[in-house]
Amino acid sequence: MEISNTIDSVVIVGGGTAGWLTASKLAKKLNSNKEGAISVTLIESPDIPTVGVGEGTWPTMRKTLAEIGIDETEFIRFCNASFKQGSKFVNWKSAPASSDNHYYHLFSSILDPSEFNLSPYWNLGQAGEKTYAESVSTQGYLSDLFKAPKTISSKAYDGIQSYAYHLDAGKFSELLKRHATENLGVKFLSCNVTNVNSHNEEIISVNTDTYGEIKGDFFVDCTGFACLLLGKTLGIPFKPVSDILFTDHAVAIQVPHDDDNCDINSCTISTAQEAGWIWDIGLQNRRGVGHVYCSEFISHEEAEQTLRDYIGEKSKGLPAKLVPMNVGYREKFWHNNCVAVGLSAAFVEPLEASAIFLIEAASNMLSDQLPKDKSLLPLAAKKFNDSFQFRWNKTIDFIKLHYVLSKRDEPFWQKNKKPESIPQSLQDALLQWRSEPVSAYDFSHVYEPFPMESYQYVLNGMEFDQDLSLSAAKYDEIEHAKKAFAQIDKVKDILIKELPTNRELLNKLSSYSFTKV
Repeated sequence: MEISNTIDSVVIVGGGTAGWLTASKLAKKLNSNKEGAISVTLIESPDIPTVGVGEGTWPTMRKTLAEIGIDETEFIRFCNASFKQGSKFVNWKSAPASSDNHYYHLFSSILDPSEFNLSPYWNLGQAGEKTYAESVSTQGYLSDLFKAPKTISSKAYDGIQSYAYHLDAGKFSELLKRHATENLGVKFLSCNVTNVNSHNEEIISVNTDTYGEIKGDFFVDCTGFACLLLGKTLGIPFKPVSDILFTDHAVAIQVPHDDDNCDINSCTISTAQEAGWIWDIGLQNRRGVGHVYCSEFISHEEAEQTLRDYIGEKSKGLPAKLVPMNVGYREKFWHNNCVAVGLSAAFVEPLEASAIFLIEAASNMLSDQLPKDKSLLPLAAKKFNDSFQFRWNKTIDFIKLHYVLSKRDEPFWQKNKKPESIPQSLQDALLQWRSEPVSAYDFSHVYEPFPMESYQYVLNGMEFDQDLSLSAAKYDEIEHAKKAFAQIDKVKDILIKELPTNRELLNKLSSYSFTKV
């Protein structure tokens, strides 16, 4: 069988956010519109509904959209998107006891902690009685008032505060599809794959019900949990992490807004429950609300009722969608001439909105590292696999951190704190951080998904027992720290006056546009 020695065509099997974002990044980077460039073809079934990977993003999405050439105003309008400034965790520290049982994980602080770290000074009491988030960032204050991170006069993708988006994942896929096919040269085939053909552990082609055999030199598996190419055809095993992360199902309900001018939350709200947690995401036209839970401790019926109780009267008559979650990752993400992106590669619970970010990361690395010469594929694959093995393990550590630090005492939460369920890497870090501050040297790898700033928000927000008294003498720039803490109040007051609410800015965007970069 004759096999090409060069990569001239890429075939992506599967659409959704993973497929269309990867297609867009590849086509843009490879200049697929140009004669002689590597072509990109995406095959999407008209019969299989895509599983949404989430409705929350990271600030990296702004750069991603700008790079592939999507206008921010168009994106916000089409995807019913809203502005996100972080996450608010409710009842994670302990079971519900008071109205202030919450903390924030925000996107920006007044100082870059890698340059001057305020966390030790906060731990040593230099900020007074304020929470960590109140001491180092204005975004918690702004989120309490439903504020946006920018104004209508801001440039596209530029903010007064760092921000990401809440979005309709289905609409987002539609926008990416239209942009990829109309502007970036991606070829689209609407059909079902009936068979995958391989030779010597390489994918040769796929058979379809409408277009016959589709050949390619390189294949991207975006077939979701089915993992049709990398898993079923090439036999790369799935490695579950159900011994670390115990949630295995989610039930979701879309809740329409009663009032077109109602406030929209500027954070994802994550509220801990007896056997899991509930997400609450505000879009322009609705809220996306879902209960992530462990079926060992609660039945599906009880989990749905917990979600409906959280929503209240508005949940009556609204359909609920049950989603089984296959938590873990492939032992390899890239094998020979096939790479998996999205749910076919890995999945962990959406607690920190990492799903779309890791799709971005995978499509970025793939588009940058895909070689023209097939002989270089093993080198590219090793680099990619090492990178994403690291990223997924770090993501698992960070999600597990939230459970380990909780003082909740229900059986689900107690199981999460058993030492045998905590990765050794996380145990070692927590041991060190009990008497030493989080350091930039703890996050020196180029592929770190969560920086030291994220860990500090969670550790301090969850009231981690950290005693820095033995090393207090090292932190003698007290006046510098106090000035930074004081600056928060000044900046906060200015921003509260200047910034519109999320809803006010989104309403303006129905008639006006951000200035294009």
